Amino acid sequence: MRRSKRPAYEGGAPIRSEFLHFHRPDIGKAEEREVLETLRSGWLTTGARTKRFEARFAELVGAKYAVAVNSCTAALHLGLAVLDIGPGDEVVTTPMTFGASANVIVHTGARPVFVDVDPERLTIDPRHIEAAVTSHTRAILPVHYLGQPCELAAIRRIGRKHKLAVVEDAAHAVETVADGRKVGSISELTAFSFYANKNMTTGEGGMLTTNRKRLAERARILSLHGMSRDAWKRFSSSGFRHYRHVEAGFKYNMFDIQAALGIHQLDRLERSLKARRKAFAIYVDALKDVAGITPLAQRERSGDRNAFHLFVVRVDKRRAGLTRDELLAALAAENIGCGVHYRALHLQPYYRRQFGFRSGMFPVAEKAGREVLSLPFFPSIRRRDIEDVADAIRRIVSYRLERRVR
Repeated sequence: MRRSKRPAYEGGAPIRSEFLHFHRPDIGKAEEREVLETLRSGWLTTGARTKRFEARFAELVGAKYAVAVNSCTAALHLGLAVLDIGPGDEVVTTPMTFGASANVIVHTGARPVFVDVDPERLTIDPRHIEAAVTSHTRAILPVHYLGQPCELAAIRRIGRKHKLAVVEDAAHAVETVADGRKVGSISELTAFSFYANKNMTTGEGGMLTTNRKRLAERARILSLHGMSRDAWKRFSSSGFRHYRHVEAGFKYNMFDIQAALGIHQLDRLERSLKARRKAFAIYVDALKDVAGITPLAQRERSGDRNAFHLFVVRVDKRRAGLTRDELLAALAAENIGCGVHYRALHLQPYYRRQFGFRSGMFPVAEKAGREVLSLPFFPSIRRRDIEDVADAIRRIVSYRLERRVR
């Protein structure tokens, strides 16, 4: 079928008749069977399957301890809470992230201190961290943006020098390796996400890993109301046991229906990563001749492994003839779903109002926040889906540039 040169937002026929979703989770028969068995077992909340999932995940990332929770946000909050970070403290982090990374700092009563990002990778730039450290700084919270490992060796050197904990936001980074070690086994604490669009999913959910027994035990207590014994132990076949509230905790526990998915999602990780690597390469080739559309390279350094969580392009308004948001709207008209990861967090209304952040403070993150666009990307995406996306972008950009010349 010959395609019109006119984009759909200008009245042309859409590239696709069916909507291409930004993400599609990879769920198979094994997950379905495990969920059904869980439903029929009579035990739905935190129990044997959650414990099994924790053990398998800890083994996967090489951590001594893993605490399963209901979100990465919960894991990050617990990570800060077990370190007793609170009012009067500061935590250094990146503005190129989702709101949760800084929100949890605010929830402890501490102050988020943003620093700019590396121009190529868009991960937190260690060169800026040390200048931001004050007598109030208690921790560094780096984010493995798109599954690219941060420069952890440099970050941890700064942490040791100033006696700061490192709490990693590894929401994008289940498969990530930094300096030859798996993320999750390196720093004091690491938080993972199993949200619906992540490389592995439990629908919602997260995990906190650590090599420190004391931190793991306290995180587990805080994750379930601050109780000394969890529900599974209290109502197990060994008999009822009274609990004690030893801290004012939270309701952050994962439950067995979620873990039933996670147990088998772990088995898909390597195959899924291989499929995403292949899709990434197809995208790069398909977009190589489109003016003003530059894929974020996500190059792997020696000793590192990228999780390739998202496929992100930068939209150069001058060369492409339109802004990122204009391209986003135009692709929606072509029945193609996209995302934005992320707009610079310090410019969001709350952070401007509460902490006085303003434009110009972190120029690299701000420029990226205006330009980045995440294209449909998941293990089962087909070559022809990617070609549809590339054709749609090419058509939209060409049309805009032609109109500008006229």
